[in-house]
Amino acid sequence: MQVILLERVAKLGQMGDVVDVKPGYARNFLLPQGKALTASQGNIASFEAQKAQLEARNLETKKEAEALAEKLDGQQFVVIRSASDAGALYGSVTPRDAAEAATAEGFSVDKKQVVLISPIKELGLHSVTVKLHPEVEVEIKLNVARSAEEAELQASGKSIQELAAEEEAAAEFEISELFDDIGSAASDDDDAAPAAGDEETNA
Repeated sequence: MQVILLERVAKLGQMGDVVDVKPGYARNFLLPQGKALTASQGNIASFEAQKAQLEARNLETKKEAEALAEKLDGQQFVVIRSASDAGALYGSVTPRDAAEAATAEGFSVDKKQVVLISPIKELGLHSVTVKLHPEVEVEIKLNVARSAEEAELQASGKSIQELAAEEEAAAEFEISELFDDIGSAASDDDDAAPAAGDEETNA
């Protein structure tokens, strides 16, 4: 099926290109999203008549997208989720979650603009692409953690595995300290016992 593109579409072509696509792709995505028109003589003529306006509008939205991109690129957003001790999420983080996290921080991001190859299913820092415009995309980071404190530690560069290892080491240290205290208390008792016996002998 032939369509004429009303904007740049990745892996397909630039605005004004007439391209061959699968009918399902055209009907389910390109046409309803306003990204293309069926390449009939009438539509091609109509496009040519409106080309200058479409290009001007595209340039305007591109400038707006670039302005937002400057602020958004490299930003990190915290997403709090329940997870196992090993770091596996109970559920997953989706494009909607990413968009909501960015919007909550004052950035206008739609879930359709978030590109996730597959849902995020574990704690940690995850790079995510946001397509603000067909020609403008940025990368943000999602800091997926079980608490704000954990998110801060992850942001400083520590992984969940490292945090778990540190907690385990701290717990083991506390236990060994406890045993040392018990051991020293017992040896104090041993030291005290002969002294008491000496006193009795002297008496």
